[in-house]
Amino acid sequence: MDCWLQTKSWTEAKEAIERAKGVAIIPVGSTEQHSLHLPVGTDTYVAITLAEDAAKKTGVLVVPPVWYGWSPHHMVRPGTITIRPETLADFTYDIISSLKFHGLDKIILINGHRIVNVIWMQIAAERAQRELGVTIKIYDPAYMSKDIVGTLGFGPVGHAEEIETSHMMYRFPNLVHLEKAKDNPIKKTPLYSVDPCYTHDTLCYVPSSFESAQKAAEIAGGATGEPTKSDAEKGKVYHEHLVNNLVAVIQSLQNSHQ
Repeated sequence: MDCWLQTKSWTEAKEAIERAKGVAIIPVGSTEQHSLHLPVGTDTYVAITLAEDAAKKTGVLVVPPVWYGWSPHHMVRPGTITIRPETLADFTYDIISSLKFHGLDKIILINGHRIVNVIWMQIAAERAQRELGVTIKIYDPAYMSKDIVGTLGFGPVGHAEEIETSHMMYRFPNLVHLEKAKDNPIKKTPLYSVDPCYTHDTLCYVPSSFESAQKAAEIAGGATGEPTKSDAEKGKVYHEHLVNNLVAVIQSLQNSHQ
């Protein structure tokens, strides 16, 4: 059954809302450079495919994705569109407010754009819970896969690296051009990292400076990590793990009573 809101008439939407048991998913990503081998919509595609596959298993409703994120550091290459985080927070709050009006009061925000989106999503979620009386869960693939990335042999979280590329190779192989990929191995940063598996600080992240991003773009087209090591079979295991975890989150919301 089609899980997407935008494909339905309002009468079909009413029926879908009733089936969803109050739960809706908002896929959130970005439109930004993803090196030479991945499309600029990668982050949103990741959020979309996780939402879609989990929704098919649970009957929840998926609303049109937010295709934009906070991406100032990726403006070094064409195709990137960056939106101010306060604008994104207000925009997403308004989506949640509309969903609540129609009976969807348990919302999952799937973040395809790594840690950069998390801050403004938390702000929007807190405001929505406080002002609208809804329940919000943020589902972040990098954090929700901490227990499996090591066993798959993936390197540290970077940008357009083997994690994202393997996932895209499995779900959207026609959009991946691995023959163009260039590696830019991630150097250790004492006490700080964007990788959730890192034992020290993974949250106090400030988006890269334009100069730093420019250097990465010159070395490997914008990638940080080793995308040439990507593998579609590993992407399949990674994807299924994330879908199973997302299904568990959805079911916990469906069975909860506010």
